[in-house]
Amino acid sequence: MNFVLAVSGLIVLCLLVGVFWAKITTNGYLRAGVLIVVLGLSLVHQLMFGTVAEDAYISFRYSENLAAGNGLVFNPGEHVEGYSNFLWVILVALPKAWFGADIVTTAAVLGILCTLGSVLVSYYLANKLASRTGRESPALGIVAAVFTATASGLAAYGPSGLETPLFLLLVLSAFLALAHRHCVVAGLLSGLAVMTRPDGLVVAGLVGVWLIAGAVRARTWRALVGYAVGVLVLVVPWTVWRVSYYGHLLPNAVAAKSGAPLRWQLHMGWHYLVDFGIAHQGYLWLGLAAVVLLIAHRRTTSRADAPAVGIGWLMLAVAACYAVFVGVTGGDWMPAWRMLAPVPPLIAIAAVAIFGLSRRSPEAAAEPLALVKTRYLAAGAIALCTVPLVVSQYSPKMVPAMRSWAPKIAENAEIGDWVKHTLPPGTTIATFANGALSYEAGIGITVIDVLGLTDEHIARNGIRDVKTVGLVGHIASDYQYVTKVRKPAIALDTGAAYLARQDCSTPDAYADDYDTATFRRTGTDGWVSVYVRRDLKKDIIARLSTDPRYTLTACATDSTHETN
Repeated sequence: MNFVLAVSGLIVLCLLVGVFWAKITTNGYLRAGVLIVVLGLSLVHQLMFGTVAEDAYISFRYSENLAAGNGLVFNPGEHVEGYSNFLWVILVALPKAWFGADIVTTAAVLGILCTLGSVLVSYYLANKLASRTGRESPALGIVAAVFTATASGLAAYGPSGLETPLFLLLVLSAFLALAHRHCVVAGLLSGLAVMTRPDGLVVAGLVGVWLIAGAVRARTWRALVGYAVGVLVLVVPWTVWRVSYYGHLLPNAVAAKSGAPLRWQLHMGWHYLVDFGIAHQGYLWLGLAAVVLLIAHRRTTSRADAPAVGIGWLMLAVAACYAVFVGVTGGDWMPAWRMLAPVPPLIAIAAVAIFGLSRRSPEAAAEPLALVKTRYLAAGAIALCTVPLVVSQYSPKMVPAMRSWAPKIAENAEIGDWVKHTLPPGTTIATFANGALSYEAGIGITVIDVLGLTDEHIARNGIRDVKTVGLVGHIASDYQYVTKVRKPAIALDTGAAYLARQDCSTPDAYADDYDTATFRRTGTDGWVSVYVRRDLKKDIIARLSTDPRYTLTACATDSTHETN
């Protein structure tokens, strides 16, 4: 249903742009109406995915602790920086602290709003860049907004509860500030992007290099100094606080994902980029066309248009370098190419703005492209946005992957709720799926992440074995430390939530000190294998069995089980 609505919205936009192109430029009311349709398209596209991601719940637990007065911690009393999205964690925590708002709902709504904000900023940015000589082109901004609204990765992670939409919103807003020559504001926004994701350093650094090159040419350092002040005034005190609070410059979440063999990392990253490129090839062709236009008109660019052309080049360079950075770091395991979500909007906005600039030059008037009405090119471009919608709906790594992920996340959340309501506060558990399960278990339960994302020892001193784990960003482990030092009462060592059949085996990592208890999810064919510490076995199993949702079921070779 949402897919049909999204395609219908595109058809309406094609008709509006094709018929009312000139009026969209001159009539503010009509333009506002068209923008509302674009925002509606973006909202429907996001609802096609409609899944709160597993990893988002890790940040949610930090937000929960912060709102409860425990500080920015995963487990009260343990200062471990197991998140890499500081600003997002703070924003999600504030409504909970002030009004008692539900954290999951807050994050999903905020992500949707940030995505809609990115669509609006795309409109203003493309329009500003394409009208630097004073000739307004707001209708072109509509085209850029549509490209952003139909970008699959952005739509997938709009309602995901993750920081991806906020990051893109800050990056696009920084470019908009640059277009208005507000370099201090651009620096502040870039600093906030760094505080939202470490990848923001790539964007902030490239903008800084671009400003250095401009300062050398113009022999004035005012813009660069203003930008640097804007970045550093936020990033420096935040970094000082981080190091003093957590004791490390490198976030624990980043440390846990580091240390894989470079060859394996590059191999994974290459395949990640190739798969992304196949699914988003329309945007890549758009970027190539923009580069061709820039080169074709490099000698005819007016002095007034030069800053806008420079920002266009900068946005394309940021998109390319950001993609390379993601590839070198190995990509990501989540659906819909989350790490590369900012790339298509950056390319599309730059391409639309560059087209707007190139079509205005006197020399361009004699080219064949000038013989085609711009309105029909714009309407055709919008019509082609049906392709990313189809990709979203039918690509195995898009909507199908997100939708199939959702039930597993819900099952992990249900297991966490089971733990919360049966085990006493202060109990320590170990989990492989450190997300919804940990969040729903509540901050009264101490949770050990066996992959080290929220555990300092495993992240920084754990064993790196890609053959055992095989997921990008999930390679650290130290089961000896977990079982002999942390000694959790129970371990839930699977990311698959409910199993399809009873599994009475005990993994080697837990065999010395733990026995397996198997529970059937009452009324279903789902199973949970719980590894219970041997010296606490009787009490723990009795507590877990008090929840009628789960039925303890004896293994054929285990006489210690009692069936409810």
